[in-house]
Amino acid sequence: MFEGSFPLSLDAKGRLTIPSQWRGVLEEQGVRKLVLTRHFGDLLRIYPLPEWEKVREHIASVLTSKDDRIRRLLIGSAETVEMDGAGRILVSPILRRAGKLDRKVVMVGDLTRFELWDEQIWEAYLDKQAAAGLPEDLGDIPGL
Repeated sequence: MFEGSFPLSLDAKGRLTIPSQWRGVLEEQGVRKLVLTRHFGDLLRIYPLPEWEKVREHIASVLTSKDDRIRRLLIGSAETVEMDGAGRILVSPILRRAGKLDRKVVMVGDLTRFELWDEQIWEAYLDKQAAAGLPEDLGDIPGL
């Protein structure tokens, strides 16, 4: 499981280092390949390859031809990358532009996947969420 958020920096080549806590989780699962893809909004989603394969199968089974836009966004922009020996991955120029990623980024855990946000966009998102207050239906979620 991936949780927490980590401020990171993209280097001049567009590489970033996966946080060590998450590398440990990936190594325990025997995962070195990750899939990066666009998502709605100004962020990228990053999936361990086995998790991406589940998502891809789900997309193939539930989306119809009227959902072409969604499929093109998620599947059409997907790129498989492999962590190097230092735990770094390369974010392509196309995906950096799509996510509006500058040098300073934030990697955010989302259970079985993680997200990559530009630091300023992430901070603006958090400010907007704080201003809106907690969702009224938060109390309806069992265990919270």
